[in-house]
Amino acid sequence: MKKLPITLACGDYDRVQAICDGRVLIEGCDLNFMTMEPEELFFRAYRNQEFDVCELSLSSYILNLSRGVEMPYVAIPVFISRTFRHSAIYIRTDRGIDSPVDLKGKRVGVPEYQITAALWARALLSQDYGVEPWDFEWFQGGLEQPGRVEKLALNLPPAIQVSSISSDATLDSWLREGKLDALIAMRPPRCFNEGVPMVKRLFPDYQAAEAEYFARTGIFPIMHVIGIRRELVHAHPWLANSVYTAFIKAKEIAVAALENIAALPITFPWLGPWMEQTRSQMGADYWPYGVAENQKALSAVVQYAHKHGTAERLLKIEELFAPGTLERHKV
Repeated sequence: MKKLPITLACGDYDRVQAICDGRVLIEGCDLNFMTMEPEELFFRAYRNQEFDVCELSLSSYILNLSRGVEMPYVAIPVFISRTFRHSAIYIRTDRGIDSPVDLKGKRVGVPEYQITAALWARALLSQDYGVEPWDFEWFQGGLEQPGRVEKLALNLPPAIQVSSISSDATLDSWLREGKLDALIAMRPPRCFNEGVPMVKRLFPDYQAAEAEYFARTGIFPIMHVIGIRRELVHAHPWLANSVYTAFIKAKEIAVAALENIAALPITFPWLGPWMEQTRSQMGADYWPYGVAENQKALSAVVQYAHKHGTAERLLKIEELFAPGTLERHKV
C-alpha cells in the first residue's frame, strides 16, 4: 500500500531526532522532515499553511480557535517545547523595580503580546503577585530586528494598551536606552548578554523561583504543540495517533540517551546530578505528553489566555486536540 507523503517541520530538538534520522517511523507515512527556528516556522505555518505536520505556538493556536473559525491545523497533545518563564523578565535597575509588584505602572516591551512566553509570564505575575497586564503600558516590536508585528490581529480589552515601537527601533535598543522599564522576551536581549549594568533579570536566581513554582502549582509551562493539517486528519483518521505515537517513542529515546551517563551524550559535565535533581523535583516523567498528564498546565493556559485577552472565549481543554488523541490505550 502506498504511504501518505507528509512534510513535518519543527525545531531541532533531541526529542525529535529519532524521527528526523529515521529510527522512529510515522506509521503509514513517507516523511519529509524540515527543521527551522520557531519565528520562521510559525510565520510560515499561520500565514501560508505550508506544512502537513508542524510545531505551533500554543497561544496563537488558542487565539485562532477561540474565534470560532476552523483552524487549518488541529493539535495533538505533544508538547514539543516547554519552558518556565521566570527567566524571561528583564528590568532596568534604575527604575525602582525591586519586586514583581513594582512593575505596576511601568513601560514593558514584548516581541508580540500574544506569544506563549508572554502569556505564561503574565500568568505567573497575575497568579503569584496580583500584577495584571492592564497594570502596564505595553510596547511591541522586534527584539533584535526592527519591524516585527503581531502575527495575528488582536482584539484586547480596552484596559490593555499595546503600542508598537518605532519601525526603525528594537526592544533591545529601547531597553538599553531606558525607553523601556522592563522586557518580556524568550531570548535574552543583547544588552543583557553584553552585561549592560542597568539591565538585569527580575528573578536573578530564576531556577530556584521556577522550582518553587512547580512544587507549589504542578505546572510546567507548555509553549508549543504539534499540529496536523485538519483536512488530512479528516481524510485519514489514523494519522493523528500515528504522529502522536511516533513523538512519544522519539521522546523516550531522547530521555534514555540522557540517562546513559557512562559516556556523556551532551557537552555538560554534571549531567548525572542534574538529571537526579530534575527527577526528584518533577518526577520520573518530567516532560509529559498527553491530556490527562497535563491538566494543570492546560487549565491554566486556557484560563489566562481568556483573562488576558488572547482568547475571545474560555475554551475547554478537549476542544484543543484531535478527538482520537484525548486518551491513550493501556495494556
